Amino acid sequence: MNIVQKLLVATALPLSLVLSGCGETAPKNKAVYLLIDTSGTYTQELHKAQAIINYLLANLNSGDSIAVARIDSGSFSEKDILAKTTFDMRPSTANDQKRSFKQAIDEFANNLKHGSANTDITGGMLQATEYLNETGAGEKYVFIFSDLEEDLPDDYTRDFPISMDNIHVVALNVTKLRSDNIDPRDYLNRLDNWQHRVTEGGGDWRVLNDLERMDRLIVSN
Repeated sequence: MNIVQKLLVATALPLSLVLSGCGETAPKNKAVYLLIDTSGTYTQELHKAQAIINYLLANLNSGDSIAVARIDSGSFSEKDILAKTTFDMRPSTANDQKRSFKQAIDEFANNLKHGSANTDITGGMLQATEYLNETGAGEKYVFIFSDLEEDLPDDYTRDFPISMDNIHVVALNVTKLRSDNIDPRDYLNRLDNWQHRVTEGGGDWRVLNDLERMDRLIVSN
């Protein structure tokens, strides 16, 4: 073995170790998307949604992303996003962003006079997953503030799988409808149906009705 061959052998192993250690680390930032039901009497619950948003703004950090959208008659649309932002790495700028975000949500809540005629939850979920995947965040969350009763226009098609790989879905404040008192299975079936759709799509599912426990909203892997 000549001197060149010896040098190649001597450097091959260290070089391979260096290259193997150059893999990218998983991102640590979070992205959350909150869907707010604005149909029927659910508009009376908006103050609870505002409390959830205030909690999230207080606990998300620089580099994290947040978007809030209403569930409307046709929710697979950018027009239903009430506010969205990714917080700047400079704390003072991030704080300004949080104040502006809160102001936008408060203005929406104060000016909402009428709820939506229909409730396109599936469309909202599709819009949520699109936004979350575009952020490239390491942890992705969809929060659904709704009774989970989907009421679609006659010409809408929403009976298909939703890809929700590695997305945490949390149903919040799932109130019981008047009909649920007659047959509680309706309420349980709504929960089971959405849990099935989320888990079949690769996500995980939780229900959090006790809003006094908002510290459980975000659970890191």
